[in-house]
This record gives sequence, C-alpha cells and structure tokens, in this order.
Amino acid sequence: MAPNFKREYNEKYRGQIQKELGLKNIMEVPRLDKIVLNMGLGEAIQNAKLIEAGVEQMRTITGQAPVVTKAKKAISNFKLREGMPVGVRVTLRGNRMYEFFERLVCFALPRVRDFKGLPPKAFDGRGNYTIGLREQLIFPEINFDKIDKIKGMNITICTTAQNDEQGRVLLKTMGFPIRN
Repeated sequence: MAPNFKREYNEKYRGQIQKELGLKNIMEVPRLDKIVLNMGLGEAIQNAKLIEAGVEQMRTITGQAPVVTKAKKAISNFKLREGMPVGVRVTLRGNRMYEFFERLVCFALPRVRDFKGLPPKAFDGRGNYTIGLREQLIFPEINFDKIDKIKGMNITICTTAQNDEQGRVLLKTMGFPIRN
C-alpha cells in the first residue's frame, strides 16, 4: 500500500502543481526524487562509541541502515587520519522517502522550539531544499533516555524540479512549512 503523501501527490497535488506552473504535460510536473540525511560526527575522533550511537539513531529515524562516512584527507590540526569514521548518512527513495517526508512535516518540524516556518532561501538553484536541524530529539521515534549527546543533522530534499520556483511550488503544495 502506498504511503499517504504519495497517494495524495498522485491524486491531488500533481494536478494543482501542473495548473499553477502552467505545464502542458503531466510528466513535466516536479516530484520528490530522494531525501538524504547526513549526521556529521566530528567528535567521534576521540570517542568511537559516538559513531555506533549515530548509526543506531539514524536507523531508528529512517528505518534503513545508514552508511558510515570516512575522512577523505588527513588533517593534523584536528588529529584526523584518512579513512577515520566522521559521520553517517542515509539516502531514502520510494515509499520510505514519502513516509519520512510525512513524519518530518506532520510530527518532527512542529516539535521544533519556537518554530515559525523554514527559510525560503535554502534552495540550491535546482529545486533542492536543505534543512539543518540542531537536535535529533524532534523525531518522536528517538528515546530520550538512550541519548548521550545531542547531535544535529542535515536533511536534503532532492526534487526533479528545473529551478527553485518549481521546487518551492512542489514543497509548499505538499504542506512543507516554508515562510513567505
């Protein structure tokens, strides 16, 4: 069974977006392509257990096993060697992507303290949107008792939009809380 947001996109949002952008062909309508979550764990150089905790938290949030990212260069000032683990990332596609998007919009973002909407300038020029979160505790799946350190993460929502305006129309139509 398809997730709610995927079904709503196909039934309701797609036609609205096509009409608003003035597109002739239904296949031109922008859609979500993938969502990439990245958690940088620079402190893992001193404490290797942070990587394990980050992997477990990402698995809990996304329902998918994350990839441990490694340092590409050695930086002596940070006591960093090439190949040391420095973060975790997950790429979501298909049904998992739509389920995560729904949880992000409906449950996680409203839990951010003093939330007044996301900034409209976080588009990259090609219709993709990146958010930086300060703490992973906004996700209801995370158990407060098992958290040893508050970690932030970046969430990039990649779309098939040609430009920022198409991406903005797509995300706003799907209920993404972007300020005007």
